[in-house]
Amino acid sequence: MSGLKMPQANAATLKKRAEIVADMRIIVPGEGVVDTENEMRAFESDGLTAYRQMPLVVVLPETTAQVSRILKYCHERDIRVVPRGSGTSLSGGALPLEDAVLLVMSRFNRILDIDFPNRAVVAQPGVTNLGITHAVEEEGFYYAPDPSSQIACSIGGNVAENSGGVHCLKYGLTANNVLGIEMVLMNGDVIRLGGRHLDAEGYDLLGLMTGSEGLLGVVTEVTVRILQKPETARALLIGFPSSEQAGQCVAEIIGAGIIPGGMEMMDGPAIRAAEDFVHAGYPLDVEALLIVELDGPQAEVDHLIDRVEAIARENGATTSRASTSDEERAVFWAGRKAAFPAVGRISPDYYCMDGTIPRKQLPRVLAGMRALSEKYGLRVANVFHAGDGNLHPLILYDANKPGELEKAEDFGADILRLCVEVGGVLTGEHGVGVEKRDLMPEMFTEDDLNQQIRVKCAFDPGHLLNPGKVFPQLHRCAELGRMHIHRGQVPFPELERF
Repeated sequence: MSGLKMPQANAATLKKRAEIVADMRIIVPGEGVVDTENEMRAFESDGLTAYRQMPLVVVLPETTAQVSRILKYCHERDIRVVPRGSGTSLSGGALPLEDAVLLVMSRFNRILDIDFPNRAVVAQPGVTNLGITHAVEEEGFYYAPDPSSQIACSIGGNVAENSGGVHCLKYGLTANNVLGIEMVLMNGDVIRLGGRHLDAEGYDLLGLMTGSEGLLGVVTEVTVRILQKPETARALLIGFPSSEQAGQCVAEIIGAGIIPGGMEMMDGPAIRAAEDFVHAGYPLDVEALLIVELDGPQAEVDHLIDRVEAIARENGATTSRASTSDEERAVFWAGRKAAFPAVGRISPDYYCMDGTIPRKQLPRVLAGMRALSEKYGLRVANVFHAGDGNLHPLILYDANKPGELEKAEDFGADILRLCVEVGGVLTGEHGVGVEKRDLMPEMFTEDDLNQQIRVKCAFDPGHLLNPGKVFPQLHRCAELGRMHIHRGQVPFPELERF
């Protein structure tokens, strides 16, 4: 796994593999346990394919009771567990461990209830993001967060990573659209947080779980908010001679009090790759393209289109085109949604980054990325959620050339350092996982990180759930004053720093 350092494998667990596999078959009978090397190969990595690791065993439960029994079994025997949804994570959040049970939730794939009066859907975590919209669209509803991987990514994974999407500028991230969850703790306890109501008193444990990256519990049911489709939605394609001008336009649109349904930006390499792939009608003589969608009553949308076009002209836009039908609007977005696979056609490999910055810093960061591109000798294509400052630079490289992967990773780390330097954060929606784990001290002090680990210790004192992710050092809970040391003996002495 390249030079990535993970927790040292528990030798006692490895020795008991045959026994653990047999016990898992009792808990999940039939075809719910995968233990041969060839079959487990499909689960050795997630969307961050640069890192691969075979799991101890793969288990695919179908009921909450089975998940509870698996976690309780592992808790009692100090066996690590890595939860996994659809495996689309781009931060290595679902990277297996050789001494861990890989708990795959893909068989939890049913929508349990559609409640139109309360505008809510209850779904199992393996239901795809787009599957929720498909289930309610005939009645004129949809689920707002829409990651580019929405056709494949699961709603449970969206909760784990607090996923976003092109329409999250106006309608919020996963955290703003999840009403409740059922989850299983590491000791097997099953609890419910939230429900179909708008809000609840007490600590916001639902907010804590959303974005917790599988470190605190395993989600077995999700209740989400659905929205009624707006009366009118139109999209603008606006071309600029430079990314800096497009970035300034984004800042001024938001500064004018206009909150589009979505506002995305692509630079020259991404525009040309997407157009060649989808034929969406993108202008090819520009170096930056904004896609701005405005929705609401028709009169309001028409007025806002005029205002946005005027702001764009003031910032040097050379082309502007508004959709005239829902079909044309869908084509505009099709190019953006397919940008990642499109870029895959122009480079043997690419490394998809994820960081977030204040909108006003877009011009500075884009200029900084261009300088870093020259420094490392690697091309970069930019595709990102411009409205909320969530950047997705795609660093192009060739893994067959010695040293290029490491160079791409160093390039990506410098981009993230730049994001933090200008007042931004390490991730917007992909999570920390293993990819950004060792960069956490760039953003947080040791006290900050220790306080976060105390939360982890409250839910999972043995650090059995998804270890090696998010935190650059694994502190024993006893070191943080969370456990009593009896006669000099520290609980869980096998846990190491890494």
